[in-house]
Amino acid sequence: MRILKTIILSTALASPFAALAEAPTPTITVTGEATVQATPDMATISLGVTTQGATGAEAMTANNAALAKVIERLKGAGIEDKDLQTQNLSLNPNWSDSGLSSSQPQTITGYTATNILSVRVRDLAKLGGVLDAAVGDGANTLNGVSFYLSQPRPAQDEARKSATEDARARAELLATAAGVKLGRVLSISENQGYGGGMPVMYEAKADSAVPVQAGQVGMSAQVSITFEIVQ
Repeated sequence: MRILKTIILSTALASPFAALAEAPTPTITVTGEATVQATPDMATISLGVTTQGATGAEAMTANNAALAKVIERLKGAGIEDKDLQTQNLSLNPNWSDSGLSSSQPQTITGYTATNILSVRVRDLAKLGGVLDAAVGDGANTLNGVSFYLSQPRPAQDEARKSATEDARARAELLATAAGVKLGRVLSISENQGYGGGMPVMYEAKADSAVPVQAGQVGMSAQVSITFEIVQ
C-alpha cells in the first residue's frame, strides 16, 4: 500500500514539469524589404497598325499590307524574328450614332482592324531608331515601352541580401525594446518582385530618331525571418 502512494505522489509532482517542457518556444517574426536600382539593357515595345475599311475584308487587307511594311522595317533595323510576337489581333464594326430618336437603330458604317506586335529590343542604343522606323513606315498605334534587365540575377541577389539584413535589424530593434535577446533563426521565407522603369519620353519627329529615356528598373525583395527569443 505504501508503494502505491509513492508512485501516485511521484506522478503528481512530475506533471507540472512535463507541462513546462511542452510550452511553445517564444519567437519573433519580422519582414525585411529592399530595392536595388539598376540600369536596364533591354526593352519591349508594344506597337502596331490600326486600319479602317468599308468591309471587314478591306480593313484586314489594308492592315496586313501596312503591318508587313512595319515588320520589314523592324527587321531592317536589326530586330530578329524571335523578338517579334503578335500580341493582339482584332476586327470590330464601327457603329453609327442612334440619332435623336431612340427608336432609330444603329447601323454598321465600316470596320476597324488592329494588329499589335510585341517587339523586343536587345540593344537600347537602337531603341529610338527602331521606334522611328516603325512609326515612319505605318505603325500608328503605340501602347508603351517596358524596360528590363537581361541578367537580373546579380541585382536580385543584392536585393535579397539587403532585405535579409533589414529583417535582422528590425528584429534586433524590437527585441531590445522588449528587453529580450534574439536566439536561433528558426525559418526564412522570401517574396520578390520586379519594379518598373522610369516613364518613357515619346516625341515623334520626322528628321530624327524618337528620343527615349530608359531610367532605371528596381529589383525588390521581401524576406521574412522567424527568430527564437532568449530571455
